[in-house]
Amino acid sequence: MCSIAGLYGNFKGNDLIKMLKASKNRGPDSSGVFLDDIYLDVDLDNFDDDNTYSIALGHNLLSIYDLFDRQSVIQPVRNDNLVLVFNGELYNFNTVRNLLKKLGVEAEIKSDSEALLYLIDFYNDEDLLKAIEMAQKMIDGDYAFAVWDGNNLAIARDPLGVKPLFYCVCDDLCAFASSRDSLYELGFDEIETLLPEHILFNWSDVAPAQKIYEKFIEVDGSKLNKLLKLSVSKRVEGLDSVGVIFSGGVDSSILAMLLKDISFNKKLDITLYAVGREGSKDLEAAKYAAEYLELPLKTQLLSEELIKEHIGEVVHAIGDDNLMKVGVGLTTYFATRLAHEDSIKVAVSGQGADELFGGYNRYLKSFDEGNLEIEIREDISNMYHVNLERDDACAMLNSVELRLPFLDEKLVEYAINLPVKYKISGSGDILRKNILRKLAFNEGLDTEIAYRPKKAAQYGTGIDKILRKKIIKEIDLKEFL
Repeated sequence: MCSIAGLYGNFKGNDLIKMLKASKNRGPDSSGVFLDDIYLDVDLDNFDDDNTYSIALGHNLLSIYDLFDRQSVIQPVRNDNLVLVFNGELYNFNTVRNLLKKLGVEAEIKSDSEALLYLIDFYNDEDLLKAIEMAQKMIDGDYAFAVWDGNNLAIARDPLGVKPLFYCVCDDLCAFASSRDSLYELGFDEIETLLPEHILFNWSDVAPAQKIYEKFIEVDGSKLNKLLKLSVSKRVEGLDSVGVIFSGGVDSSILAMLLKDISFNKKLDITLYAVGREGSKDLEAAKYAAEYLELPLKTQLLSEELIKEHIGEVVHAIGDDNLMKVGVGLTTYFATRLAHEDSIKVAVSGQGADELFGGYNRYLKSFDEGNLEIEIREDISNMYHVNLERDDACAMLNSVELRLPFLDEKLVEYAINLPVKYKISGSGDILRKNILRKLAFNEGLDTEIAYRPKKAAQYGTGIDKILRKKIIKEIDLKEFL
C-alpha cells in the first residue's frame, strides 16, 4: 500500500510536497513527483519548488515486493504521454503481464503500477476513459490510481472501495489524495469520497454500468471453499511473511488456518496479533485458537493509560469520534502496531465476513422480516465508508497494509447471492454464519473455535468499557478531529 496525491489548476510545486508529507506514514520508503517532469526518490524535507504548475501527481511508496520478477517500484511511472500513480495490489499481476506479452508489449514489466500503465496504454486509442474502463475489466485487485495523458486526468477506485480516495473540486484548484490530511494541508474542507468502481474523469463522476452488489446470479453452497482458498492464496503471493489481525473467532481463525496450509508448500512466516484488556474474551479466545493452530501469537495488553496515549491519533485518522468506530479503530491500530514492530508490512483481516454471511445480531430481525438479502447488499455497498476507510487509516498509521480475503470480488459476488438459509437457519439462530462455520469445522477447526459466538471487537477486547467508563469522562474526543 502507498499514498497518491495530485493537483490540477494553479498551484506551487511545494503544495504537492505538503500533501505528500501529510501522508508519508502510508509510504515511508520513498517518494516521487510529476511536475512537468518525473522526479524519483525525492527527499520531501529538502525538495523545494516554488514554481507554478497546472498539473501534478505524487506518490509515497510502501515497498512490499523485492523479488527478481516483481518489485515495488518508485512512482510515478510513465510511458510516452501517459503518467500514472497507483496505490494497491493487482492480485492477477502475472496474468496481466503475460497477457501484455501475448499482445506484443515488449516493455519489461516488474511492478503492478507498470502492468496497469501498459494495459491502459494498450487499450488507449485517444480515448483515455474507455481505455481505463477496459483495463478495469482485466484487473483483479484492490486499488486507487490516477492517470494523466497530457490533456485528460482520470482517477479510479476498486469495486468495493478497499483503497481510499478523496477529492475536492474548486473553481481555481482541484485535488485528490489517499488521505484526507493531504487535502486538509492545503486548506480544503469540503472533501468528497470517490465511490467504489467510479472514475473521476476530468473531475466529472462516471459510474460503472453495474455495481457488484447489484448483480443477481443463482448459486449454491458448493464453491465457498474453493473461492476462499483462492482468495487467501492470491493475497500472499510474492510474500514471505504476513500478519493476521486475530481475535480467535471463526473469521480470523479460518484465515490463519488457510495461511498455515499455504505455508506447507512455500516459505511463509505467519504471526497472529491480538489485543485486549487482561482477561478479555478476545485475548483468551486468541490464545486458545493460536495454540490449537500451533501458530505464534503476539498480544498487546490494553490499559487506560495506553489508550489515552494513542487515542488522539486514531480519532484524527478516522475523522470520527463515534465510540464504536473508535473502539474498532483502536483494535486495528494496536494490532498493526505490533506487526510494525516485527517489520511486517502486510496483515490479513477478516473484515467483510459478517456482512457477507449474516454475522451481526441485527440480521435476525431482517431475517424475520424477510429483508436479510436486501440489508446485506446495502451493507456491502456502504462498507467503504463505514468500515474500510477506518481500518485502512488506522493500519496505515503503522505503515501496515491490510488485505481482506473475504472481500475478493468473485467471493463477494458469490456470497451475496447465497440463499439466506446458508447464513441464518431461523429466528433463534444466535450463532449465524452457518455456511462459514461449517466450512471452518470441516477444514479442521474445533467446535469451540468454529462455533464461538460473535463478539464485536470493541466489546471482545474490553476497549468499549475503558472508553465509556474512563476516557470520555476525562477527554473530549472532538478536540482530535
